[in-house]
Amino acid sequence: MSYPLERIFQEVAYIAYHFHWSLDDILTMEHRERQMWIKEISAINKEINDSRR
Repeated sequence: MSYPLERIFQEVAYIAYHFHWSLDDILTMEHRERQMWIKEISAINKEINDSRR
C-alpha cells in the first residue's frame, strides 16, 4: 500500500512553509521523520498562538 500523493504534497508544503527547507531535503525524509517535524511545527505554532492570548 502506498502513501497518498495528496498527503505527501500537504506534508511537504507544511514543512517547507514553516522551515523553508528544500523540496529535496523534505522528500528524502522517511514518512515517520516528516510526521515528527509536522508534530513539532504544530507544537511551536500552538505555543505561539497560546502566548498571544
